[in-house]
Amino acid sequence: MNSTLRPGWKPGFGIVYTWFGMDKNGRIGVFVNNCWGELPSVLLEQSAAEYMLDSISEYVCEESEIYTIIPPDKNGDFSVDMYPAWTGPKTKEKVKQLYDDISGHKNPLSYGNLSKNKGFYVYFAVEGSFPGEDYPVGYDGNTDMGDYYRYLVPNVFGSMEDFPDELKVGIVESKTIDFNIDRLIPGNSIDKHFNRVFK
Repeated sequence: MNSTLRPGWKPGFGIVYTWFGMDKNGRIGVFVNNCWGELPSVLLEQSAAEYMLDSISEYVCEESEIYTIIPPDKNGDFSVDMYPAWTGPKTKEKVKQLYDDISGHKNPLSYGNLSKNKGFYVYFAVEGSFPGEDYPVGYDGNTDMGDYYRYLVPNVFGSMEDFPDELKVGIVESKTIDFNIDRLIPGNSIDKHFNRVFK
């Protein structure tokens, strides 16, 4: 299988990748790289990394033709932590309303659904066409393109038990990150924090 993702891959304008991490408390985060976010090297070392990421995304969005047994919805809620300055609604309330409206139609593809019904944290990478064009609204410090910031926070939590065994090996573990505390993860520290796949 010809894959763009391989050891030595670097982020850049083009394809948006979504990868999945587990924090030190066993909670699951969805990381949207928005073209510029780094992916863990341990993931890039897998021979079919792109296929694995696609398979996990299809599963959590309830589109998989292979993994069709889906856990019941968590029926929780979520809050908006930070949001992009560059695109989309311009207040937390409007972001929340957007996803509440979509969730009202039970759209499995919605990021809001991933937090509300799957129990996943959602992190976005800072994007933009040049440095400084985008930044996470609600963060007081400086950020760089590719830094991951906490976008959506669930109030009920999914876990590794929600995934088929075959897909767990595509989820990258951290022994240092706590999604409940760590609002911003610098892009250049991804390998430091996410350095082993689930076994």
